[in-house]
Amino acid sequence: NTFSLITGVTGQDGAYLSEFLLKKGYTVHGLKRRSSLFNTDRIDHLYQDPHIENHEIYNLAAMSHVHVSFETPE
Repeated sequence: NTFSLITGVTGQDGAYLSEFLLKKGYTVHGLKRRSSLFNTDRIDHLYQDPHIENHEIYNLAAMSHVHVSFETPE
């Protein structure tokens, strides 16, 4: 069983990635901001008590703005 850690798990991409990895048999852990405390609807149906074995980390917690991304691509 592979363990993954997703920052920004309550966002759209984090929720989709969580569901994808769970379907592949991964154990998924997620981090969320305190301001997301009441906005967990996208992942509430995915929660289970995890067990740690192998590790993968996905960092999706970056702040972003589409317009700024196009002006300063990196």
